[in-house]
Amino acid sequence: MASITASMVKELRDRTQAGMSDCKNALVEAEGDMEKGVEIILKKGLAKAASRAGRVAAEGEVATWVAPDGKRGVIVEVNCQTDFASRDVVFKTFVANVLEVARKATKGADLGALTYPGTDKTVEYTRAELVAKTGENMVVRRWGAVEAKEGIVHAYVHAGGKLAVLVNADAPDTKNADFSAFVDNVAMQIAAMNPAVVTKAEVTQGQIDKQKEIYVAQLKEEGKPEQAWPKITEGKLGKWFTEVTLLGQDNVWDPPAGTIDKLRQELGKKLGGEVKIHAFLRYSLGEGIEKPPAEDFAAEVAKLT
Repeated sequence: MASITASMVKELRDRTQAGMSDCKNALVEAEGDMEKGVEIILKKGLAKAASRAGRVAAEGEVATWVAPDGKRGVIVEVNCQTDFASRDVVFKTFVANVLEVARKATKGADLGALTYPGTDKTVEYTRAELVAKTGENMVVRRWGAVEAKEGIVHAYVHAGGKLAVLVNADAPDTKNADFSAFVDNVAMQIAAMNPAVVTKAEVTQGQIDKQKEIYVAQLKEEGKPEQAWPKITEGKLGKWFTEVTLLGQDNVWDPPAGTIDKLRQELGKKLGGEVKIHAFLRYSLGEGIEKPPAEDFAAEVAKLT
């Protein structure tokens, strides 16, 4: 069986907010499999919140660019080791140039293999040179693009580059001030509430079945009568859909006004046609990057053995 380390326990606790002892026991039961450990925590009803965000954040910056015509937007994440380095002009310049490469790149391209602006060197070669020069590790971690076949792409950057969103939306008049405000608010909604998809139709049957399995396991753990499981499960599933779908979420900028979908429909009536949200892309800085656990946490975990 895989050895259960302090860092594994911390990761599971970060992802579920469950108790440390519960996390360690779940990992033991899952034989060290992190995803199974999350599932066990969920099924036992021990998680306060299961976060898709995953592990602790690294430093660096998430940056965006949108074409003047609004038909294409790109987003990049470049990481470094310390917050101090992330504010340095050397790192800021590197991020800006990587973004410049991304805006011209074909969707899905390897940015590291492309030419760094103003040189005949690759992005990866330049990155390695900067690491050697500054002593600070830098990584061009990921990038993505959203292209608008219909409507426009809008960008929102939060907390000085800690989190960024691209959203593709459409309306009868994409230059309308009410539409522009709506799209900006939707981008902030995505940043704050982290939906998984735009609509319920995008949720796979496999994901639905997995949620049902989790809910049934929770009801069994709670000792609820089996004949009540289907009705309770459907209720829980309905609530889950309002959490994971953008259109199903209650808006955060004017809660009494209702869901994003309701506001979308009302705006469509005002503008004389349908307002659509086609897609979005959300990057949170350091999402999924693991840092070494602090020594005091390791000592705390050791007490559980």
